[in-house]
Amino acid sequence: MKPLSDCPRATLAAIRGVLTDIDETVSTEGHLTAEAYAAMEALKKAGLLVIPVTGRPAGWCDLMARFWPIDAVVGENGAFWMWHDGEARKLRTRFIQSDEERADGRRRLEAVRADVLREVPGAGIASDQPYRLADLAIDFCEDVPPLPRADVDRIVAIFERHGAKAKVSSIHVNGWFGSYDKLTTSRTMMTELFGIDLGRDAGDYVFSGDSPNDSPMFGFFPNGVGVANVRDFADAMPHLPRWITTAASGAGFVELAQALIAARS
Repeated sequence: MKPLSDCPRATLAAIRGVLTDIDETVSTEGHLTAEAYAAMEALKKAGLLVIPVTGRPAGWCDLMARFWPIDAVVGENGAFWMWHDGEARKLRTRFIQSDEERADGRRRLEAVRADVLREVPGAGIASDQPYRLADLAIDFCEDVPPLPRADVDRIVAIFERHGAKAKVSSIHVNGWFGSYDKLTTSRTMMTELFGIDLGRDAGDYVFSGDSPNDSPMFGFFPNGVGVANVRDFADAMPHLPRWITTAASGAGFVELAQALIAARS
């Protein structure tokens, strides 16, 4: 990981959009700062696409798509994307799985939930679980005392024992039944919604993130940018970002936005 300040100005100036994780990438210690929100708006005003790609639930994504200065949002680690159709004045959602597949997945996740709560003392169901449509989120440090890394690994192993996919964020272990993830859905979304082939044009976009569930995105985007706290998870990530900010969390996202906008001026 090289300092973002070493990234060539021409590379930054050529960036056409920012896909970004939210928790501890845009947010800071669980809060969205005015500076980070303003950075998203500044990126939009500068003509860049702004697309959060998050593990957060459908209920949160509904609000983001309606009220935030963004073009679309990928939620629940790739279960869907949402966007506000300005012409129709309507929120739209594109799910990756059918209603039947999601219902079957939720049923199967009930067994996972029971096993996690029985086998990993201190783990909790994420407080945003009632607003989820496709996955199960296990809290290991947001609203519960932080669990050791070994317990987080045990939670992942329980999901996998049931045949579910599991990803670790900065606060939750998210699990679901299905082959999608942040990367596969982001690629599909960019093609269907914006007519952009990321397989060809990945170098024209930045992905910013901070945790293991962002690793596939860092492996795909040649100009991935980690906020400084990505170092906390570096030993658990197969793919690391090419660039890293000086500041952590939301301040790091602001640093990225300022660098992109300055390069275009």
